[in-house]
Amino acid sequence: MDGTLEILWDLFVALGVGLLIGIERGWTSRADDEGKRVAGIRTFSLVGLLGGVWAQMTHLVPAWMLGIVFLGLVALIIAGYLSQKQTSPDIGLTTEIALLITFSLGVWASLGYKLPALIAAVVVLTLLNLKPTLHNWLRKIELKEIYAWIKLLIISVIFLPLLPNQGFGPWDALNPYWIWWMVVLISGLSFIGYILTRLIGHKFGPLLTSFVGGMASSTAITFSLAAMAKEKRAAGIHIFMSGVLLASSISFVRVFIEVTVVNPTLLSLLWVPISAMFAVTLICGFWIWKSSPSSSDEDKEIKIENPLQLSRALKFGFLLAVILLLTHAAENYFGEQGIYVVSLISGVMDVDAITLSLSRKANEALTHSSAVTGIVIAVVMNTFFKTAFFSFLAGIKRSKQLIISSILIIISGIVSLFLFVL
Repeated sequence: MDGTLEILWDLFVALGVGLLIGIERGWTSRADDEGKRVAGIRTFSLVGLLGGVWAQMTHLVPAWMLGIVFLGLVALIIAGYLSQKQTSPDIGLTTEIALLITFSLGVWASLGYKLPALIAAVVVLTLLNLKPTLHNWLRKIELKEIYAWIKLLIISVIFLPLLPNQGFGPWDALNPYWIWWMVVLISGLSFIGYILTRLIGHKFGPLLTSFVGGMASSTAITFSLAAMAKEKRAAGIHIFMSGVLLASSISFVRVFIEVTVVNPTLLSLLWVPISAMFAVTLICGFWIWKSSPSSSDEDKEIKIENPLQLSRALKFGFLLAVILLLTHAAENYFGEQGIYVVSLISGVMDVDAITLSLSRKANEALTHSSAVTGIVIAVVMNTFFKTAFFSFLAGIKRSKQLIISSILIIISGIVSLFLFVL
């Protein structure tokens, strides 16, 4: 009896997968005449159940029979598509492909992979429902963005495996494979932020653009907002200061991702100071935004350069190599205090390189507490530098709230560092 209930439950999930996708397809084609619909909620539900039934049948008949059924379904779909094509030349293939996916997910669910099948069904449902949004995004992406994706693929798939995976130079500090892998990681993170910023556009205002653009470069966002604040002397600076803090909050997320990839064991110590600074940054950003005398946003677009440029990748790779050498040299000649000095200096313009370097070194000889301390020092220094730059360009008196916020952020990081790490 238990086996029968399990089979019925598998079939129910397979039917549910078809029902989920069928609801979306039926809703999309609800305005079409009954005879002109390729497939609706009933067809998709039946196809999902068909996949579930034949998955159960594989216990009784040869498994290759499932392939025959799938090919039969393909033949039916092709016949229906060709028939519809004669009356509607502009008909697409989305519904037909969705039918094949529904059958496959029904099979998958009935073979015991119910949760993955349901998750995949939700993904399919989301993609089908986002057609206008996806098409709108594609219209915003230019050819150079596509070329940028190709560059990232070339860097990741072709160039990376050719590099030697061993240490070179003093202290064997330079591993070409690892360095370039980190270049790919940082380029990928930055490009995600860049594309999201392009897709969102400046029509949503500096706040949302800054929040998303922080994944690309919080320093670049700060420079752009500072220039905008300098131009608009009368008002609007509250929006720009909030944007700086929002971009900085995402830079903390970047640090968290980088450490997770390189050395996740550091997270047990790092998450407290990083989370504290992240929370204080968001709170201060909200405070400045709420205290703004005007809710109107600036119309100018925040400018971020495409991060997937070969010259930029090479510069970061060179910077990372230099930081790796400096951290090894500092520890050998000056101990942990030397590493902290390197963190302080490198944090002025870039947090990524020192974060990756210290995370890697903590896998070798550096203590976890020293690595985390160095990362926090770099983040604190970077926060100080961005605030100083914005205040210098926009005016110290006008940037008073941002200065206060940065002091609170730095204090939260230092206090949590002493309480939970040192």
